[in-house]
Amino acid sequence: MEAGVKVDIAVPKKGPIHGEHGYGLKVEKTFVEINPDDYDLLIIPGGAPDGAPTTVRKEPQALVITKSFFAKNKPVVAICHGPYTLVSADVVKGRHLTSYWHDGVPEEIEAAGGIYEDKAVVVDGNLVTARYPMDLPFFTDAIMKLIQQIKK
Repeated sequence: MEAGVKVDIAVPKKGPIHGEHGYGLKVEKTFVEINPDDYDLLIIPGGAPDGAPTTVRKEPQALVITKSFFAKNKPVVAICHGPYTLVSADVVKGRHLTSYWHDGVPEEIEAAGGIYEDKAVVVDGNLVTARYPMDLPFFTDAIMKLIQQIKK
């Protein structure tokens, strides 16, 4: 938004959603309404492990979208428990990434063949990951760099 990009938020079912801290959003698109070819960047949010990350990783169309971005080498970013979706989409093998360090996320990454690094942000080609909200300044900086590359 600040970088002059259009943002769509997709969910399993239309309607208002609330984040971990109670902030609400009205969502207009479902996963099945998303055509990955229409987008330049995929952001996979984190949150409490029993919330959005677990819901998203169980959505078949969310996994199709994620796989499509990787197949076309398009930028994908994920934070906190967001890499759960990457693991479920089977796209982490041989990739370097980070995540929240508890709740089994690093173990799932490694079990899926990913290379876990406990760093604020890890950039591996088209994939950018961050550990948790305290790393947002580094994460958003990396995202802005990706957006600038896309705009070229």
